[in-house]
Formats: sequence, structure tokens, C-alpha cells
Amino acid sequence: MKNARLIMDKDFAIGQVDPRIYGSFIEHLGRAVYGGIYEPGHPTADGSGFRQDVLDLVRRLNVPIVRYPGGNFVSGFNWEDSVGPRESRPHRLDLAWFTTETNEVGLHEFVDWSRKAGSQVMYAVNLGTRGPDEARNVVEYANHPSGSFYSDLRRRNGAEEPFGIHLWCLGNEMDGPWQMGHKTAFEYGRTANEAAKIMKWVDPTIEVVACGSSHHGMPTYGAWEYEMLMECYENVDYVSLHRYYDNARNNTPDFLARSMDLDDFIREVVSICDAVGGRKHARKKLNLSFDEWNVWYHSHEQDKEIWKRDKWNRALPLLEDIYNFEDALLAGSILITFLRNADRVKVACLAQLVNVIAPIMTRNGGGAWAQTIYYPLMHASAFGRGTALRPVISGPVYDCTDYEKVPVMDAAATLAEDGSVTIFAINRDLREDVCLEADLRGFGNLRFAEHTVLHHDDVKAVNTEEHPDNVVPCRGEDALLDSGRLTVRLPALSWNVIRLVP
Repeated sequence: MKNARLIMDKDFAIGQVDPRIYGSFIEHLGRAVYGGIYEPGHPTADGSGFRQDVLDLVRRLNVPIVRYPGGNFVSGFNWEDSVGPRESRPHRLDLAWFTTETNEVGLHEFVDWSRKAGSQVMYAVNLGTRGPDEARNVVEYANHPSGSFYSDLRRRNGAEEPFGIHLWCLGNEMDGPWQMGHKTAFEYGRTANEAAKIMKWVDPTIEVVACGSSHHGMPTYGAWEYEMLMECYENVDYVSLHRYYDNARNNTPDFLARSMDLDDFIREVVSICDAVGGRKHARKKLNLSFDEWNVWYHSHEQDKEIWKRDKWNRALPLLEDIYNFEDALLAGSILITFLRNADRVKVACLAQLVNVIAPIMTRNGGGAWAQTIYYPLMHASAFGRGTALRPVISGPVYDCTDYEKVPVMDAAATLAEDGSVTIFAINRDLREDVCLEADLRGFGNLRFAEHTVLHHDDVKAVNTEEHPDNVVPCRGEDALLDSGRLTVRLPALSWNVIRLVP
């Protein structure tokens, strides 16, 4: 068995955890909406057509915010298509995903669904094929009380009260040549600035997210952030980051080290934001919205065949990754990384929520079940609230293809308002348990409450409709807590949640 040490004190505060880091994402893509959250005629469907079995799973995640309606989809989307009588809504070709969008579920329906889910909407505006005028109009439609063209249109469409959407995305991945309306950094920065300015004139209470690079490997990465922020820094509140990981090399130690890349990415973007702020002598600091993150690679070949066979059909089964146990471990490491950067990462959206690279899967007409990646998000959302703490960790390390000195055990912790402490810990070792010794004397008299473990002997193990409980959390070994010193065993390859209460 390997040994690791952790020292932590309530004064080792990073910052307050914004609950929105436990957000998710629903795009009009694949079966995320049709056959995912919405399936009229399903045995569990309510009067609005929303699947109650899916809603139950979403509520267990306690997702505070859901980004909508895209994604690449939004860059060709006319928001007006999604309101008014359903029978009058047009069917449109979606050039992002080569399907047909019926607009059966639109803005009103999604706001209704999000309220049932106990969540808030993070709405994305189209700055690809459209621009600032349409952006300010949808803010007026959604948030202005009454007495104007678009607010009164909302009222005629059945919503007397404003939707109160607080957080808005200024487009999506506008640095990408695959994006409808792709722009240079200067072009996007100017457009985003004008959109943000007049959107806030309509509703001064909103916050907006500017598009950062669509991924870390873009040739314009870094220069994009700097150039676009020089144009819009004063009027935006967050910069977006998107990051997906894969295990195409089928190397588990390499794969589980990818959260180190995430740490680097966050530090680099923070540095650029602060450089622009310094250049402008700005008093405010921009924070980060990690509004797309996940593992994504399992479905690539399947999607190619689906497009060959069924292009332009409705709700194709696209991006339906079946997640295994090692994917859940990396998801846990990513959540630990967000907590470690809680002073600047204020929003994060697991992409996506249902069926499309998602923690929740469904079968049309059938069941709904939790994938492996569901559980780290559920645990972090439940217990990772309050103040993020920075533990001082010492322990074994390993080298891999891309990184040296990867910690075998990684951890983050939170201090809740009631004085309880939660430690989230990953053991990356394939074979050996880790004996964790934690010095918690600075918290006074704590007592051990519970140790929850997610572990499976097979890193490729998955959950299915027939076997939904193949990879699920279980009770871990009891910990020894004596005079503020904690000793607990972390199984090889495991996600651990250790709860201590006053």
C-alpha cells in the first residue's frame, strides 16, 4: 500500500464555490431533447410531454444551471422559430448536425422544464448568422415585464411573468471554421461587445459570457482570447473554455493525468484575462465559464455511419457515448480541478445532460439510467458547496507520456456553512491502495460521518438499461479520526468522498 499525506486548515481558503460549476448543457442535438427530456406518449411523460424518469435523475444531480439551446446549433438558430403556437413553428435544416429541427420544444417549454428540474436557464444567443439586434430582442422577450413589442409577445404566448434568465452566452465557439458565421477575434470581439452592451441596456441585471477558444489546441488559442477581450472586456463578465478528453491511446495512466492539462488551461486563460485587464487599467476581474467539458470519443465512428444513412432526419442518435469506469474517474478529477480553481472558475457545464455525451441515458419508450460519470457530479454537487479549501498534499507520483510527476492521489475539499468538511479524492494507481493521512486539527472537533467510494475492478465497466447498477457508489472503509488526524484507505483506482461533521 502507498501512503499520502494531506494537511488542511479552514484558513487555506481558495474562494467561495459558485454552485453553477455543477451545471450542465442541453443542445438541440441528437436525442438530448426529443427522446431525452421530452417524449410525449412515454409511460412517465407528464402533461407537457416531459419524461418524469429523466427529471427524477436530473433532480438527484441538483444541477443549478443548464446551458441551452447550443452549442454549434445556436449559430444557425432563429430564436423566434421556437416561440408561439407549435403548429406555426417552422421546420428548419440544422446545418450544425445535419438534421431537421421541428422546434416542437422551444423557449417556453424549456423554461418550464428547467423549473421542474429545479434549475435555471443559461441561454445562448446566435452571433454566427445573426447579431446584436436579435440578441437584445430575445432578452426583451425573456426578461422585460411588459409594455414593449417582445415582452407583450411573450405574454400573448402564455407567459405573463418574465422568465428572468440571468446568464447569457454570446454565441458559441466563434473561433472555429466549422461554426456558421465564423469570425476573426477582432470581428467577434466587436460583435460581442455591441451585443453585450445593448443586451444589458435592456436588462442591466444580466451577466454575459464571451467565447474563448473552442479548445486548447486551436492555432489561434491565446491570441484569440487577447484580441477579442481587447474589444469587449468592459462589457462582458466571463470568458468561456471548452475541453473534451479521450482515451484513444487506451492508456489509463495517461488518460487519468489529463486533469493536469486542465489546470494549465485554466491558468493560461486567467493570465490572459488579467493581462488585458492590466492593459486597460480595469478594476474588475473576468472570471471563467467552463461551459463545455467531458470525455468524448466513444461515439465518433458510430456517428459517421448515422450521418451516411439518416442525414436530415429528426433526433438522430448522435454522440451517444457509453461511458466506462475510467471515464468517471477523469470526470471526478476534472471536478477536483474546478474546486481547486474556485476563485476564478464560476460556471461549468458538463456537456451534455441526457443521451448526448451525457451522464443520463434513455431508450425511446423505455427506461432511463445513470452512466458512470453521473456519480462524481452528483457527489460534488451535493457536498462541494461553501468555501473551497486548498489541501497541501504529499505522496507518490508517476510519469506518463505527456506529464511528469503526476500525483497518484489528487484531492480537493470544501468547508460548508454548518462547519462540515468534505474531502474529494482520486486514487489513480491501477493496483495499489493509498493510505491517506490527513491533518485536520485546524477545524476543531470533527467526527467522521461517511466514506463513499466509486470503484470497479474493470476500468471498461459500463452501466446499461439491463444492468444500471454495475458501476455505482458504495460505502467505503470507516476512517479513523483521532485528535484531528484522519486515516482512511483509498482503494486502487477510485473516486472517494469523505465527510466529516462538527
